[in-house]
Amino acid sequence: MAQNIEIKARAYDFLQQQRLAEALTDINPEILNQEDTFFHVESGRLKLREFPNAPAQLIFYRRSDNSGPKLSDYQIAEVNDSAALKSVLSEAYGVRHVVKKVRTLYLSGQTRIHFDKVETLGDYIELEVVLGDNDSKTSGTATSEQLMRQLKIQHEHLIDVAYVDLLEQTS
Repeated sequence: MAQNIEIKARAYDFLQQQRLAEALTDINPEILNQEDTFFHVESGRLKLREFPNAPAQLIFYRRSDNSGPKLSDYQIAEVNDSAALKSVLSEAYGVRHVVKKVRTLYLSGQTRIHFDKVETLGDYIELEVVLGDNDSKTSGTATSEQLMRQLKIQHEHLIDVAYVDLLEQTS
């Protein structure tokens, strides 16, 4: 399984923090409209991520629910017939919830910086420090903490769960 170190936080000043992210990369950001359908599973989280004009992704991941930098183990498979797969998974496991968001993606070194506008939840920032075979959890955590400082992400803004969990808490 692939691994990353991840944090998720409420954005306190979305536009200012986006400007800070732009200074960390020389690549234009990518705007992604995403619809994530989560399915009931015994452990971890399973979602089908659909895009308007690209193949979908089936993503399974495991990570602890704590607010600081955390290790996430994940697998991603490209899906060409998302409607059929969604139908099968819905029948087999049941739909847990659907998360809709507009994501602005910045790349800084080995880190994916996400600025997410999540339908019904608001504005969030997510950092994913992708770990290579020779990268340690400690180095990934240090990278995420450095980026948190650069993006002015305060510890009190960190959240410990996924968007799907936040949606369930509000329903």
